[in-house]
Formats: sequence, C-alpha cells, structure tokens
Amino acid sequence: MEKAAKILGTMAIREVLKMGDPRLLAVAQPVLNFATPELESLLADMRDTMRDLNGAGLAAPQIGVSLRVVIFGFELNPRYPEEDPVPFTVLINPILTPLGEQQEEGWEGCLSVPGMRGLVPRYRDLRYIGFDAAGRPIDRTVKDFHARVVQHEVDHLDGILYPRRIRDLTQFGFNDALFPGENLIDE
Repeated sequence: MEKAAKILGTMAIREVLKMGDPRLLAVAQPVLNFATPELESLLADMRDTMRDLNGAGLAAPQIGVSLRVVIFGFELNPRYPEEDPVPFTVLINPILTPLGEQQEEGWEGCLSVPGMRGLVPRYRDLRYIGFDAAGRPIDRTVKDFHARVVQHEVDHLDGILYPRRIRDLTQFGFNDALFPGENLIDE
C-alpha cells in the first residue's frame, strides 16, 4: 500500500491531510481546463475517498491537490444521520453569496480534524455558483445543512479549517468527550 493512496480494485482512496499540515492553509488555484482526464481522475479519487470515509463532502486540498474543487452530497450519512439528503455535486471554482445575515450554529466535524467536533456559525441561506466537471454552470440557492456543507467545503479552498470559525472554544472537543455514550462515526 502506498502512503498517498490505497488501491482497492478500481478505487483509489487518497490520504486525507490532517490539521497542522501547511498545505491545508494555502489558497487553492482556480481550475482552468474542464473535462480533462486529469480532472476526471481527481474527481474519481475524491469520490472514492469521501465515500470510503463516510464524508459529507471533500475538498481537493484535503488530498493535497491545490485546486478550487469540492464535492459533496449523500443520501444517508452515518456521520449526520439526522440531516436531510444533499444531492451529490461537483463544484468547481465556486463563489458563495449569503442570502441575508441570518446565521445558525451547528455541530461540524471534518475528515482533516478526525475525532473532533465544534459548534460553528454558518449562513442559513446561500447562493452558490460555479461549474461542474464539464465546465457547465451551476447556480443554486440552498439553506440549512446543504448550505452548511457547501460553506465548510469552500472554506478549505481558502485555507480555512472549521476550528477557526468557532466562537466559543468550550464548544470544541473530542467526540467522545462532547457526546459521551453516543456512537459517532470518527471523522
């Protein structure tokens, strides 16, 4: 098994960088070419990695690729069993626009911050635009958990991990300490 990826059949599970790795602090570069074999390979690795780890989303910088690419979505997710499904989305070169000032705090975890959660404020209503893998425009207005997931993943493109957004650090800690007796999937 390679350090960077493990190959399972035709799946490539990439190593997810952990908080403290300086590559997670860099601002990612825009994608200039769409529908390329390199982009398709990156997206396949991201999908395989996210699904293998039961993630709600994944940003390219989390696997060491400094491009403005995020994926997110799930039908049912054991890490967020109470949340409504979010359609699987490839979002490239995203731009987020909050719709109003209303923010809500919600518990977030991250594959790059394993075993921990924090109470993070996010805009409740959001418009996001960007492109899919073929370069076709995406323009959606979303709210609640869908909006939270998009904001979390796009933060990775700007070198921001969710602990930087937490207002009250007493609401940040290890899953087993914050939620004793609950069987949360380890991030």
